[in-house]
Amino acid sequence: MTLEYALINLVVGILIGILAMRFGSLKRYQKRMLQSQLEKNKNELEQYRQELVRHFAHSAELLDNMANDYRQIYQYMLKSSNNLPLDIPRQDDSFQHTLAEDQDHDLLECPPRDYSERASGILRARHHDK
Repeated sequence: MTLEYALINLVVGILIGILAMRFGSLKRYQKRMLQSQLEKNKNELEQYRQELVRHFAHSAELLDNMANDYRQIYQYMLKSSNNLPLDIPRQDDSFQHTLAEDQDHDLLECPPRDYSERASGILRARHHDK
């Protein structure tokens, strides 16, 4: 009888050991998978950061070039304006003068197109009440 109990306990112990090993190895496998995924994400983040740094460095370089070009254009225009003779008579720009006169004339003669001479909406109701 004791031999039977010993064998039963041995079989139950082996089954418990197999189950423990199975779940233990599953947890280790999940841990390894999570660790590899974490490393992959860290590498991707580092690559993204490096790409972002390169982008901003290139943008700063382009802006610096643009500022230098603007400075050169300004200096060129300054030199050119100093070399121009100042005694040239100013020409009358008749087109702008005529256009300005037409606009002033139109503003004085006719009301805006969306203007209504009668009251409308809430004002119309108030006008009829009076």
